[in-house]
Formats: sequence, C-alpha cells, structure tokens
Amino acid sequence: MTVDSYNLIRPLLFGLDAERAHNLAFWAGGWAQRFPQPEVKLDQTLAREALGLRFPSPLGLAAGLDKGARLLPLWKSLGFGHVEIGTVTPRPQAGNPRPRLFRLPSEGLILNRMGFNSEGADVVAARLKLRPSGLIVGGNLGKNKETPEEKALDDYVAAFRHIAPQVDYVALNVSSPNTPGLRNLQAPEALKPLLAGMLAVRKEMGLEAQPLLLKLAPDLAFEDLDAIVEVAVASGISGLIATNTTLDRGIVSDANRPKVEAWGAGGLSGKGLAPKARAVRLRILERLQGRLPLVACGGLGSAPDVAQALEDGAVLAQIYSALIFEGPGLVKKILCGLAQKSG
Repeated sequence: MTVDSYNLIRPLLFGLDAERAHNLAFWAGGWAQRFPQPEVKLDQTLAREALGLRFPSPLGLAAGLDKGARLLPLWKSLGFGHVEIGTVTPRPQAGNPRPRLFRLPSEGLILNRMGFNSEGADVVAARLKLRPSGLIVGGNLGKNKETPEEKALDDYVAAFRHIAPQVDYVALNVSSPNTPGLRNLQAPEALKPLLAGMLAVRKEMGLEAQPLLLKLAPDLAFEDLDAIVEVAVASGISGLIATNTTLDRGIVSDANRPKVEAWGAGGLSGKGLAPKARAVRLRILERLQGRLPLVACGGLGSAPDVAQALEDGAVLAQIYSALIFEGPGLVKKILCGLAQKSG
C-alpha cells in the first residue's frame, strides 16, 4: 500500500471497527503488492550488524501486525530493515471472541486481546518459503491457548520445527497478556527449562547460528526482571526484546481511562507505553552490562524515539502502533530522521 493510497482510505479505516479496518487494510496491501512497488532507498549508513546478522536498517516491524507473513514484499518496499511475523502457534486457533481490538487515536493507543489468532505453523511456514530476498524476517512463536503451562515447551518446539528453517531469527513470546498463564512462563523456574529445551531443539536441527530471542513484558517488578535477565544470560540465548504490551491502565489519560476500562481486558500499546517501556529497557541494559543484545519495542513512533532507544543501548528498534495511526509514510520519515542524525 502506497502512502497516497493509505491517505485515501484512512478516513474509511478509522470509521470502521478496528479489526474490520485491519482486515481491509491487509486486503488492500495484498492487492497492492501484486504489482511492482517503488522501494524506499535505504541510506547505507543505516545498515548495522546485530545478532550475527546484517540489517539494512535498525528499524523493524514488531510482531503482532503481520501474524501470517502475508505482506512481506510490502513491508520491504516501505523500508523496514526487518519484520517479525507472528505470533505463530503450532496449531491453528481462532483467538479470543470479538470485539478484541480497539483504538484510541487521540492518545495513539491500541488495546488488543487477540489471543494469538493464528493459521498455524505449517501454513505460515509454507508462505514464508516465498518471502522476498533482502529482508530480515523473524518468527515470533507462542503456545496454543488450550495447552497447559507444563506442556508449553512442546508447543514452542512444534512451532519452531516449522518456522525456524524459514526465518532469520526466532523470538519466544512468553509475555502476551492475552493467553491465560502465558506470562507465568517468565518466572525463572519455568523459564530455565523452556530456554534449555528450545536451545536443545535448535542444536538438534543444526541451527545453532540462528539467533533465539526472548520477548519480555513491561509489567514486571524490577527485582523479577533482574532474575529473568540472569536466567536469559546463563541459558545461552542470543538476546532480549523489550517490551510487549502492558496491562497498566495508568498510561491512559484520566479523561479516557473509563472508556478504555469499559473495553475490558487486553494489552495496551502505543505512545503512552513509551516511558514505561523505556524504564524497563534501561533496567535490563543496566543489568546486562553488554552480555546480551537488546531489541527495543514499545511506544516507539518517531525518529527521535528510535534514536533515543539506540542511544540507550538497543541494537535494533521495532514499531507497530504508530504505523497504524500515521500510515506507511512513517517508515520513510523515521529512516530519513535517523540518516540525518547519523550524517
């Protein structure tokens, strides 16, 4: 979808229910990418080495938007240096009942309780075989809703076997608030065997060089965060992503909080998450002391936001919610801002 075409349909999209608008935008994007798209020319100074990979730019698309790897050519044409698809579950599942996606444009916030709606790992893996060249693709993996916590490793392994051979890195999502019990997997006693099991299957498949990352929630107490960081470092995984969405309704203005609370359960993402997510990232970076790389995510929506995250010590940065509100032109705007700063 071009910037101009997005601007034409934006009023329609924001007049629709959020999930219906999402589906319409994806339909339009799928139609558009059937034709040659002019690609954003990336400034060579933006390229960087991270996680053992060479990224055309530090700016990526966070997981959650393109769950099924449907619009990879489009994301590449917009200028993203990487795209994290998913969350992908091993077996297909519908996710939570609708309505499950809400927007608050006045504050640049999105509430979602999608619940890992997924076509399943085998379907997504088949689509990934047709991915465009020159774009780093990550696979974000999760467990199915009905799978008990004690069997979670089986689900992550099953999804990994399908997805890992088709992507450049894998991220384990143990931090979505929308699958019951999932965040319990962040506890050290649950996390240790999960990471050990994933590293074992990675080795078994001959993918030791492929980065394996862990995505964390922004709602952890700092003491718990410190313990998780130590488990992650000791495990031998490749890096961390911070952060996922928040359950904290305090990031919403007093005027809009009753409206958001009336929407019900779900994780909040977008502009208001920025201070909380940054505080978590700074704590992680302080604790890491360079022992593992960190990918910044959560509340980023401008060139200054991304530049600050990188200056703080993140190796890459990901956006999502801001793209919904500002449209595809945001990617070029951020890249140009970063290039001017580096120049």
